[in-house]
Amino acid sequence: MTVEQKWWKDASIYQIWPASYKDSNGDGVGDIPGIISSLDYVKSLGVDVIWLSPMYDSPQDDMGYDISDYEKVYPKYGTLKDMDELISQVHKRGMRLILDLVINHTSSEHQWFQESRSSKTNPKRNWYIWKPPRYDEHGNRHPPNNWGSYFSGSAWTYDELTDEYYLHLFAERQPDLNWELEETRKEIYRSAVSFWFEKGIDGFRIDTAGMYSKVQTFPDAPIVFPDTEWQPCKEFHQSGPRIHEFHRELYDQVFSKYDAMSVGEVGHSTREDALKYVGAHRKEMNMMFLFDMVEVGADPADRFRYKGFDLTDFKKVVKSQCEFTEGTDAWSTVFNENHDQPRSITRFANDSPKTRVKSGKLLTLLQTSLTGTLFIYQGQEIGMTNIPRSWSIDDYLDINSINYYKQFKEKYGDDKEKLEKLMDSINLLARDNARTPVQWDSSDNAGFTTGTPWMKVNDNYKEINVAAQVNDPNSLFSFWQKSLALRRKYKELFVYGSFEILDFANKKTFTFLKKNGDQKAYIVLNFANESIKFEKLVDEELKLINSNVDQVDETTLTPYEGRVYLVN
Repeated sequence: MTVEQKWWKDASIYQIWPASYKDSNGDGVGDIPGIISSLDYVKSLGVDVIWLSPMYDSPQDDMGYDISDYEKVYPKYGTLKDMDELISQVHKRGMRLILDLVINHTSSEHQWFQESRSSKTNPKRNWYIWKPPRYDEHGNRHPPNNWGSYFSGSAWTYDELTDEYYLHLFAERQPDLNWELEETRKEIYRSAVSFWFEKGIDGFRIDTAGMYSKVQTFPDAPIVFPDTEWQPCKEFHQSGPRIHEFHRELYDQVFSKYDAMSVGEVGHSTREDALKYVGAHRKEMNMMFLFDMVEVGADPADRFRYKGFDLTDFKKVVKSQCEFTEGTDAWSTVFNENHDQPRSITRFANDSPKTRVKSGKLLTLLQTSLTGTLFIYQGQEIGMTNIPRSWSIDDYLDINSINYYKQFKEKYGDDKEKLEKLMDSINLLARDNARTPVQWDSSDNAGFTTGTPWMKVNDNYKEINVAAQVNDPNSLFSFWQKSLALRRKYKELFVYGSFEILDFANKKTFTFLKKNGDQKAYIVLNFANESIKFEKLVDEELKLINSNVDQVDETTLTPYEGRVYLVN
């Protein structure tokens, strides 16, 4: 099947998480003027699109994913005028801008929810999901069901004023909107979507895009974790009964009017259902984020129950991602970092000082060779790592990390061995790892702010920072520049080509072919911390176009060495 080329398929997209990007006024929090001052840097990397994470007005219970007004900007980040200037300056540099679209829930401070909770007869009462309590045989009040929140505890909070519970799949102050009401949907489309398209943005990353349609009987979830009262409830809210109807309506009523892109965070999906979301003929979304790669080795129902993985597990999820487009009219994404995930060098390679840069380049070779739209997260281009294991739980600020640790400690007390093991998992997998301030230079606070940063800067900022890399031809930043340029030059192969693994059972090397018509590329990556014999698995001649070592030995792959060849 010939793949139709679109600007958003060819694009490389750079995600900016505003709180931690660049502070312009010394208050310790990143802001929009700081982003504007850094646009030439972003442009120089070689990306085409900026994805700006939530900058809307918010009480910041979940770092902006709890929105109190879709049509205003969080004051610490700036103003609507600043956003207009950002849109203008991004376009002036030949790039595009997409925003985060967070419409499964709002903040409890949003005016809609304030009206909804005010009384059972308020016109907006049913804009959110309210249910009466359940009572046991002793007359004790309980939530409507046993659904667990993604941020620990029950997914229901009791509101004394009206003697009912409201649903929140995330934080207590993030009530879920009721998408069953057409009136609610229309106002979401107007306030959260059309408002920003009219300002000139180029699309949206759609948060929790599979969660809007809940099973309306709201039954108890099966017992998956007998040691906890609240259970994973994904089967009752993920890809629910009306989800595709809602996405088609959003496309028809808003997205279809613009040359815009949409990428939905779905997380987990069968291939069959994924094709419903992003098959071009379906007219729902352009592409989606699935978490198979970034969650490899972890329990999807509980990220801190970590089991580990080997290279064949990793290959399996990459294969699934790359083959998604073959024989379909769907499109795929390529990413291994974002604001909700740990740093990729720590997670998938080796972040020790000796191997950090080389293994970072190895992952760059992988990412820039895979089929789909490429996403890069701020700091990934310089090889930022997870926070040090020496940090205590008090240094972690993410609501998910804090709530999980607190609930764990309530259950197990001060069991030192259990708490240490949990901290190992938190240190490896917590969202906090992606949220430390960007390391701009080796000055105080890594050049992020002249004030006190809202979150501690990673201890290694003097070794890893932008200033040390932008003019160094051997740096990871320069390697990303080169690799992105090659991806663009050979986009038929790397962006649109088919994918075939040649050494699936090998737990040290990852070798694959990319093909498009008569063109072929051969990629070999050594994920082992040891030298191994280089074995050519094709008969044709190879022409080296990219490598993360200065001198290639045709007989040996050194630790974490990677190469990209054209096949003649």
